[in-house]
Amino acid sequence: MASIHKAILIEARPEDVWAAVRDVGAVHQRLAPGFVVDARLEGDSRVVTFGNGAVVRELIVDVDEEARRLAYAAVEGRTTHHNASMQVGGDHHEADAGGRGGTRLADQTACLKNSCDS
Repeated sequence: MASIHKAILIEARPEDVWAAVRDVGAVHQRLAPGFVVDARLEGDSRVVTFGNGAVVRELIVDVDEEARRLAYAAVEGRTTHHNASMQVGGDHHEADAGGRGGTRLADQTACLKNSCDS
């Protein structure tokens, strides 16, 4: 199993970052344009088309308003096993080592080795 943990600071208010993350049907427009080129909702899932042409169905596991956390799992596509979550930091702006402020967005992904590259 491979785990990938990333955190970035985004120059925006936490509530605005959360609004983009929780808008699961517009990931291609609000969160990752270019990397994701299309997304459509189908029941409890979204079907995502990536810039490289890969198409993945993701089950939306949870949208936790209080924790500002989105959890999802790939259930169809190239990967054998893939689950991920994104969580928006607290109600204050943090600063990085360079003194630049923003809202922390943490991304955690778990997948089988050699299947995280879609």
